[in-house]
Formats: sequence, structure tokens, C-alpha cells
Amino acid sequence: MKVLVGMSGGVDSSVAACLLKEAGYEVIGATMSIWDKGRSYNILSHRDACFSPHEEQDIAEAEAVCRQLDIPYHVIDCTEQYQKLVLANFKQEYLAGRTPNPCVWCNSMIKFEALPQSARAAGIEFDKFATGHYARLLYNEKLNRYQMQRAVDEKKDQTYFIYRLKQEQLAHILLPLGGFSKDKVRETARRYGLKVSDKPDSQDFYAGDINDILQMAPNPGNFVNRDGKVLGRHQGIWNFTIGQRKGLGISADRPLYVIALNKDTNEVVLGYDEECYKQSLAAANLSWLSVPVIKAPREITVKLRSSQRPVSAEYVPLEGDRTRIIFREKQKAVACGQSAVFYDDEGLVLGGGIIESTKNESEPQ
Repeated sequence: MKVLVGMSGGVDSSVAACLLKEAGYEVIGATMSIWDKGRSYNILSHRDACFSPHEEQDIAEAEAVCRQLDIPYHVIDCTEQYQKLVLANFKQEYLAGRTPNPCVWCNSMIKFEALPQSARAAGIEFDKFATGHYARLLYNEKLNRYQMQRAVDEKKDQTYFIYRLKQEQLAHILLPLGGFSKDKVRETARRYGLKVSDKPDSQDFYAGDINDILQMAPNPGNFVNRDGKVLGRHQGIWNFTIGQRKGLGISADRPLYVIALNKDTNEVVLGYDEECYKQSLAAANLSWLSVPVIKAPREITVKLRSSQRPVSAEYVPLEGDRTRIIFREKQKAVACGQSAVFYDDEGLVLGGGIIESTKNESEPQ
């Protein structure tokens, strides 16, 4: 069986390729190129990011691994798709006062969709597509459905980023690292003699200033508290995210946090720590992974960010493609535009959606 492996130049995808070759698969390496070389960005030295001008260095490292493994290697240009599907959404969401997660869209529409499709269009033949994501893939014969489960290494689990994959995608992928710890992956890389064995993980989507991407002129507005009292001035709501404390430039008796972003009034609402907590959220644009659409209330666990442990909540379906998630304990800094990913007690990824609003019991619907 021929397997195309998405190679990032890092240790995880490199080890995935090694393991698959060792298992007897005919492995082909491929890296997606997404950096827009025709546009100027004000970032020079950082490389610990997915969207980076140092992409060529990652490509060189991925090519070196493939050469060491004696497998074919290709660079697939996905720049146009990335601009249209990821960066356009990123800009649209920030300007609307929301906080997007570009990695979620990149995985579902670029890494697991545009990359293998473009590879086939370029004449590369393969049966399965594999990556170095930490997640476990299962098949439920009773449901006749592919399912995804959190990785064995919970600290490295990446199901949050790939919850929007569809059944058609799951049917054609392999995830070799789901049962590995990060330490085991690095140990395996050293066993294979890979130079990337100790390469640091990429931590961010983009290591520079997001204004490099947004390309927006300043739009001054007010910092206000919940009562509407003006506390200061800002240069654009897109410079702030829910829960942000640093970089506000506002003095107060206690630390202030961003608790709301109001596009209509161009206001950044600030409050104290206790004002950052929410009892529930509404999510839309739902995507179902391990199970069909859930049509009745049920207990779930939910992640609001990739690094968070799942927390207990109640799933309540709403009309249309929406749901309300009611937390058993209030959650801090719940940001509209981010993803809420739903799990069961066994770590199966039920599905998830995009957060569209948050509230407490005392607030109107």
C-alpha cells in the first residue's frame, strides 16, 4: 500500500514516516508550501510557527529526512488555497471582534484536504494519507463509522485541531503516533538517527504581529468597563482577545482583563478576574465526527482550547445548526470564534462547533 505522509520538517511527521516504512508501507513524503513569497511581512527571525517565512528551512529538513529514508519527496504548493480558506477567515473573524483558530481550518481544509488533492492532481499516486498528529483512529462496525479518540499522551493530544475532519477523510488517513508519548517519539527518532530528533515543536500559527496579516489601518476606540465608563483608548479591537491582561496600558487598583469585544461600538470591554468567567456558551457550524448528530441533551466533556483538559458540561441542542453547552463549573476566557470540542468519557471526539456567544444565568439570552 502506498502512503503519502505530510512532512512538516519536524520530529513527529518524520517519525510517522519511519514507522510506516518499517511496517512495510511504500512511503512518499510531501510538504505543503503555504508561505506567500510575494507579500512583505514584518517578521525576520522567528521560525517556531506554521505560517513562517522560514518555510524553506523546514522543507530542507523534511527533504533530508526523506533522503535518509530513501523515499520520494515532493513539495505541494497550497498557497492559494491557504490564502482563500485560512487567512481570509482569520482576517474576517478578527475584524468582527472574534478570536479565530486558524489551525482548525488549516487541518480540515488544507492539510487533510487540499494537500492530498493537489498531490493527486500532480500525478502522485497513493492509497492513504498520513500525518504525525497525536490522535487515535478507530472504526466502529456497529455504527459503520470511523471514530477518533484522544491520544495516549494527553499533553500532546491534537484532536482539538482535527475535530472537523469528515468521514470521507477519516476513511483515507493513518495516524501512526496516536499510541505514542512525545518522549517515545523522540527516542524513536534518535534510534533512526534523525537530526530532527531534538527539534523544538512549532508553538504558534504565526510568530509575528497579526497586523502583518490583517493589514488594517488603526481604528481608534474606547476601553470601557461593564457600566460603559471610558477607561482609555485603543487602536483597533482586533489587537485584543478575551482574557487578555497584558498590553492594555490601563492602570487600575487590580489587574484588568478583556471581557468583551464590541464590533458595533468599537469598544474593548475590561473587567476584573471574576468577570472573566462564563456559565455557558452557544456554538454553531457544528461538525460531527465519531457519532451522528446528537439530537437530545446529554452529558459530555468539552475542550475550549487545545491545552485544556476536557471539563464536564451538558450538551443541549438548539434549533438549526447550533447547541448550548452548560458548564458544571464556570470557565474563564471563553472566546467567540474559538472551537468548543465535545468528548465522551472514553475520550472519543463526538464533534464540535464554533463559539458564537457566551453567557451567565443573570444575563439575557
